[in-house]
Amino acid sequence: MENDPKNKHDQPSRGLHELYAEDPIKADELVWNRETDKGSRRGFLKRGGLLAMATAIGASIPFSKNMPAGLIPAAFAQSNEPFAIPGKEGLIILNDRPLNAETPPHLLDDEITPAKHMFVRNNGIVPDSKLLDPASWTLEIAGESCEKPTTFTIAELKSRFKHYSYQLTLECGGNGRSEFVPAASGNQWTTGAVACPKFTGVRLKDVLEACGIKKDAVYIGYYAADLHPSGDSSKEAISRGVPMSKALEDETLIAWAMNDEDLPLLNGHPLRLVCGGWPASTSGKWLKKIVIRNKVHDGNKMAAPSYSVPKYPVAPGTQVPNEDMEIIGSMPVRSLITFPKTGISHKLGEPFPVRGHAWAGDLEVKDFHVSMDFGITWQKAELRAPANRLAWQHWHSEFNFPEKGYYEIWARAVDSKGQSQPMVVAGWNPKGYLNNACHRIAVQVV
Repeated sequence: MENDPKNKHDQPSRGLHELYAEDPIKADELVWNRETDKGSRRGFLKRGGLLAMATAIGASIPFSKNMPAGLIPAAFAQSNEPFAIPGKEGLIILNDRPLNAETPPHLLDDEITPAKHMFVRNNGIVPDSKLLDPASWTLEIAGESCEKPTTFTIAELKSRFKHYSYQLTLECGGNGRSEFVPAASGNQWTTGAVACPKFTGVRLKDVLEACGIKKDAVYIGYYAADLHPSGDSSKEAISRGVPMSKALEDETLIAWAMNDEDLPLLNGHPLRLVCGGWPASTSGKWLKKIVIRNKVHDGNKMAAPSYSVPKYPVAPGTQVPNEDMEIIGSMPVRSLITFPKTGISHKLGEPFPVRGHAWAGDLEVKDFHVSMDFGITWQKAELRAPANRLAWQHWHSEFNFPEKGYYEIWARAVDSKGQSQPMVVAGWNPKGYLNNACHRIAVQVV
């Protein structure tokens, strides 16, 4: 029984760095009672487990009395496992067919997300790069509510319409899915399925208006060149869309460039749709066709339960009928701590700077606060205005710790409608969408 992780008192005391570098699930087993909730891969904290947890972390916990019951310490909550993807650096793979990979928060510290650190979210198989020639690529505009169906080359799009550049936030609707209990099916994103690069292209509304929009138009839908995971060419990997009101916003683009360079292969080269502030699944990559519809688009993954949530609050684990689900629109208010990296050590008596980003779907972030005592008290952070509408906003603050020990920095954004991030996971839903709980990082003060 010497190697049984349940024998907590037989385990040697280790520092935060060493623990964090290991498998966080194994680390959790030192201090969590897996029998409390067999449906959770991490379980809940025993009432008498604080001493064991402090021993495992290698430090006292000054604000331990404030810790919410069942909280997983941020020191244990994330993995450092790297994965190499061509054109990307430091991303963590979640699935390889189709390829999906997220970005650790500390690699999202740039104000404008570089291509190498933009997450990868695919529903199908990436097209062969040999078939993605911008010189011969075409985009068809059609649909029952299109007056003049037209096919454009990229060169024609560039010559006929004015170019626009916007920094736009793209976030997977399932970002944060890994925190739901009971677990939801799908890629177990933590916090890294978000990015805010600068996109350049033409406004979708200019192209649609040039083709004529009938009065009965209510929705647009896209079709793309990625293949269904089965390899069946008769099936669409994904074909989603947005209401006309979103399609006709100034910031909704047909883009060919990201950060003043051609779109990366894994992020939609040579042409993509960008609908900032909504689930990134509405921003079709490898774009081949846009249809103007007189009804809600009915492409693959438009129908519930895909990218849909219950119309009313439900208890965790509830089976929700598809007719009681609604399509996700604007994403909720959310934020990230991008500096410093979780798990660091800091010297007592020295100021502790912290910074990151915040965003709120179609809205703007109006207030930002940070806490070092598990959310009992909060201090206001400095928050900058967005570069443009639908771009994330940068914030920063500074702490002075009162004593040595283990701390967690929590971050909380409030949007222009007064809606705040919850401190814990809220709004359970069958597919694990829209988790916007406060982000937190672990700090050991020495």
